[in-house]
Amino acid sequence: MATSNMVLAGLRVARNNRSAVLLAVGCLCLSVSAGAQQGNKPPKQRHGPKDGEAVLWRDPTDLESRNLFYGPGGKEDAPQGTTFTYEKEDLQGTNPKFDLRDQDNVKWRAKLGEEARPETVATRLLWAAGYSTNEDYFVGRIRVNGMQAVSKKRRKRVQGLIESDGTMHDVRLKRYSKGEKKVGIWKWRQNRFSGSRELNGLRVMMAVINNWDLTDDNNSIYEEKKSDGGARQNRDSDDPSMVYVVSDVGASFGTAGRVRDRRVAKGNPDSYRRSKFIGKIDRDYVDFSVPARESWVLAVNPKEYVRRLRLRWIGRHIPRSDAKWMGGLLARLSTEQVRDAFRAAGYSPEQVDQFSEVVARRIAELNDL
Repeated sequence: MATSNMVLAGLRVARNNRSAVLLAVGCLCLSVSAGAQQGNKPPKQRHGPKDGEAVLWRDPTDLESRNLFYGPGGKEDAPQGTTFTYEKEDLQGTNPKFDLRDQDNVKWRAKLGEEARPETVATRLLWAAGYSTNEDYFVGRIRVNGMQAVSKKRRKRVQGLIESDGTMHDVRLKRYSKGEKKVGIWKWRQNRFSGSRELNGLRVMMAVINNWDLTDDNNSIYEEKKSDGGARQNRDSDDPSMVYVVSDVGASFGTAGRVRDRRVAKGNPDSYRRSKFIGKIDRDYVDFSVPARESWVLAVNPKEYVRRLRLRWIGRHIPRSDAKWMGGLLARLSTEQVRDAFRAAGYSPEQVDQFSEVVARRIAELNDL
């Protein structure tokens, strides 16, 4: 990859020169495309592991009756009360996150910022399609005792999101189930389901919801036992399963790729409506437009730019039959179920209409393949 290294060096020199950056980015894209053409192809198709070994997807036999307002945790697991106790802050990622305990000693992960609403919706639609997800709930306002423990250095990060008395606004609360144990991450390119219909369906779902942040770090493997939340997700065995989850889906329902302005990149109905869904269709395969190439201004970080450029294969070269299969599953959802998913995230009635119309249009496009 000597050519790529030369281009990266050129990008560093040209950080403050727009014309030079544009030229370097163009060379970079050609270099990556030529040098990694073989590596960007999806793995050959093979069957996933048997039930009980690892789980990516479960047949949602009750799809038509699933409650997308409350999601996979149901009403019974929803937060009880609005007062919590601070435990610690998670300093990873771009959005502020905190571990909290409620009055019943249930542990929650609170996420603030522009990902709180879209992530709440995304988990519900993925669950409806048969994929395991976190139990997420959106709450407009909570009070957290002990927030003085947050370091002063991090105050700027949470400015406007947390008041001095510990009141948090627009919070996504992820419930930690009893016995939940994260045992690792999984990679899009190398995993036990590579080439399977179920993994291809998950790739389609990422395009449906415009989730462009598809780095491997956002994927988790959980050990799930029947005694924990897995019983609600069609478990039929007492043996632990290794459940594969896209555990961070907050970069959804906005632009098709990363842009500088995060306010339009996530949970933005105008960006979602304007973005392109399907890029190319041939006899056997379909290319989706998500994840899209990033805005050129982000090439000032060439290493990250190249890393994300190489993720574009995830939305490409997906068998039409697998895309249509996912479309058939989603078509079983009622209009009200889809709208409930957006209502659950605290969107306004107008925004619920806008988002739901785009989702309905994309489902129709899948079924027209």
